[in-house]
Amino acid sequence: MDAASHFSRSYAEARAKFLAAAEGAGLDVESHAHPLLGRDGEALAMDVALQGARDAKALLILSSGCHGIEGYCGSGVQHALLGDAAWQRALQASGVAVLYIHALNPWGFSWWRRTTQENVDLNRNFHDFSQPLPANPGYDAIASLLVPPSWPPSAEVDAALQRHVAAHGLRALQQAATSGQHDHPEGIFYGGRNPTWSHVTLRHVLQAHGRQCARLGWIDFHTGLGPSGVGERIFACRDDAAALVRAKAWWGERITSIYDGSSTSALLTGLMWTVAYEECAQAEYTGIALEYGTVPVMEVLDALRADQWLENHPEAGAAQREAIKQRMLDAFYTDTEAWKQAVLAQGIETATQAVAGLARGG
Repeated sequence: MDAASHFSRSYAEARAKFLAAAEGAGLDVESHAHPLLGRDGEALAMDVALQGARDAKALLILSSGCHGIEGYCGSGVQHALLGDAAWQRALQASGVAVLYIHALNPWGFSWWRRTTQENVDLNRNFHDFSQPLPANPGYDAIASLLVPPSWPPSAEVDAALQRHVAAHGLRALQQAATSGQHDHPEGIFYGGRNPTWSHVTLRHVLQAHGRQCARLGWIDFHTGLGPSGVGERIFACRDDAAALVRAKAWWGERITSIYDGSSTSALLTGLMWTVAYEECAQAEYTGIALEYGTVPVMEVLDALRADQWLENHPEAGAAQREAIKQRMLDAFYTDTEAWKQAVLAQGIETATQAVAGLARGG
């Protein structure tokens, strides 16, 4: 497999490849236009393609770009599957329909940001905003250290953050920083105070495509946590024993969970996939986030801190901007053939396993 041919270096290239691959597979694409333009002046959209019967009793969602810049990975897997003859034959034989959702957050994908245009982490944005939002006192305590007034951080800021880790541990820092917060709109992992464009648009997509099925599977592609090239299969359902049994039957005992601490991810709030229970309530739902490792977690966190500082300081010079943006790309996309090969092999495997699980109904 020539892995590189499936991946891209810009959102515009990735979108063009997806649209061409969908056309090559004989699929119609439904494009939900974003209100803003991309980094290179290109149109942005959440593109959706359905393969299989609209009234299929089993539906698998394969989605990319929830976290913008992480879309380079998921888009590559989607492109590979659309052109994979064995995958196409397996789908046809199974009777399972597949809904490809390309670029859940096209703005972040194009602008090399993890967030939406509202500076919101889409995977912390799925709340009932008519109710009080969860507090995060752990984040409050270190907000000024995570996104300091200058970049690189001062020696005082570095020392204070090191003292915090020494006192509470790295896992506690990860939990405080990444679980989601709603009181620092110019901070990281901000969950927002209203549904984002991507949130609302995804609901429309699920209303249109997800209300006929009896069984629903979902693989959402992510990057940035864990060993390089290893796709962690993170349980993406409610804390439900029956759903976990199904997930392990589909994807094996390697399934990890944020509920029991076995995942590299912290326990998060406002998770995107919870929308499946609301918009596709008739379906038995089973899902995972497939999280591919890139660089060590503190390098990822520092890339996010720098990028948020840059967003808060548009006056930064061109050289510093370019360096910070390249660091972001390197944190979420490893541009090597070996990494891409590993991504595709595991992506195709998990998708194939999901189709088999949905087809057998358990």
